[in-house]
Amino acid sequence: MANIKSQIKRNRKNPARESRNKAVTTALKTYAKKVRTVATSDPEAARSELSRASREIDRAVSKGVVHKRTAARRKSRLARAANAARTVS
Repeated sequence: MANIKSQIKRNRKNPARESRNKAVTTALKTYAKKVRTVATSDPEAARSELSRASREIDRAVSKGVVHKRTAARRKSRLARAANAARTVS
């Protein structure tokens, strides 16, 4: 058990932060999955799903859940997947 006052407080705050971060990262995975599944069936609807996913990824960056370079990589890969599905159709 921690003896330092600030560490005791951090130990109280960590579970709430962990659950909040977990919820955000799970939601990001869901948005990415939606983009990929919609891209295979309806490439035009994938655009709206892609913009929604990008917005949520940017929101996660502003909350500090995801690093900005990780967000850029994810957005790039999703855009590539959506564009590839549009050119194939």
